Amino acid sequence: MSEAQLLDTQRAFDSVAADYDGPRGNNELIQRMRATLWDTVCRELPGGGRLLDLGCGTGLDAIEFAGRGYQVVATDWSPQMVARTQVRAAAAGMEARVATAHLGIQQLDRLDDAFDGIYSNFGPLNCAPDLHAVAAECARLLRPGGRLVFSVIGRICPWELVHYMLRGRFRRAGVRAARGVTAVGMNRHTIWTSYYLPREFHRAFAGQFALAGYRALGLFLPPPYLVDYYRRHRRRCACLGWLDDRLGALPLLRDMGDHFLIVMRRR
Repeated sequence: MSEAQLLDTQRAFDSVAADYDGPRGNNELIQRMRATLWDTVCRELPGGGRLLDLGCGTGLDAIEFAGRGYQVVATDWSPQMVARTQVRAAAAGMEARVATAHLGIQQLDRLDDAFDGIYSNFGPLNCAPDLHAVAAECARLLRPGGRLVFSVIGRICPWELVHYMLRGRFRRAGVRAARGVTAVGMNRHTIWTSYYLPREFHRAFAGQFALAGYRALGLFLPPPYLVDYYRRHRRRCACLGWLDDRLGALPLLRDMGDHFLIVMRRR
């Protein structure tokens, strides 16, 4: 991934920072997946620990964890997102628990700190130019026994395949199958993204991190950009959500979904 592509991605997220807390970045389906990451982090890491947030967005996760007793360093490649996080922390009275840094995932070598856990929500790691370098830096920054908890955009999303194929948009239906970096439009800008299967993603971290487990997010439920379907069919989607919760960690099924949630333990 080139410097120009990284800057494209930065500009794309800068352009949506002002309204990213609304339907674009925080609708009901996103909130549901967000809560799963929150619960997983709290289960894996003791309260009062020190966390690093990779791709903090507008700070919703950082403020939640600060409220649960963690110390958080919230980082993002988008300066506008970092500014929104700072405003949110001040409004919540959490400045003492939430520090911020304008820092891309490709710049972790600039950090000199120690953390009990590192998390990332909703795909910032899909935009990282070199996962092997990320793995090495995460291992350096984590204390012994530390955990990584990452929500990553997956390669196989059945809902997306069916949605676009029924509309004759076959190229869009297969966008996640592309190998390497793929251009994805957002708000008249371009995000440069790579898609992964869970095991494929873990291979970049395997030298320093053992795989503790992973599960699908948004397998039976539609992806967040189909939130209008969810709102029209809430009773049906309640059943689909039940299936997500009960079956999303099963073999084969856990390899699909809009995102996957993966937990890795430092060796």
